[in-house]
Amino acid sequence: MSEERAKLITFKGNSMTLVGEPVHEGQKAPNFKVVDNGLNPVTLQSSAGKIRLITVVPSLDTPVCDSMTRHFNQHAANLPDNVVIYTISLDLPFAQARWCGNAGIEKVQTLSDYQERSFGLSYGLLIKELKLLARAVVVIDADDHIRYLEIVPEVTAEPDYDAALAAVKSLV
Repeated sequence: MSEERAKLITFKGNSMTLVGEPVHEGQKAPNFKVVDNGLNPVTLQSSAGKIRLITVVPSLDTPVCDSMTRHFNQHAANLPDNVVIYTISLDLPFAQARWCGNAGIEKVQTLSDYQERSFGLSYGLLIKELKLLARAVVVIDADDHIRYLEIVPEVTAEPDYDAALAAVKSLV
């Protein structure tokens, strides 16, 4: 049974419940299995030895998620090759591919957790009431430890971009 945590986040001011195992900075990052736009599996080990900036969004087809993913894509050009940026949502891979093509996203790899909710449950980020992922940013170092975690308190708000990028830059 997955753990449930209430009153950590809100959606349009309404309290939501997060489902899954909570993670924290310093711990070993849990493995996960999501799929890329071609339905190929992607796990934590798919990027072994690299620094991962994982942005988590409810749906790319919403204004804040769109803005957030574009923002990180823009900053990705200034990061070295040993940094990968994933954006994970429950959007279908076909919708993610369409969105990336329309938005000109080239540096961020969109991944879908729609099949197993593996990422959402392993990182405690699945919103029970909405069946969507909470907005969050996770930075995982090359040794698979979580070095930065922000769960955005209001799902419709943007994350602290500067803090997330500073966390990544401190590891390169």
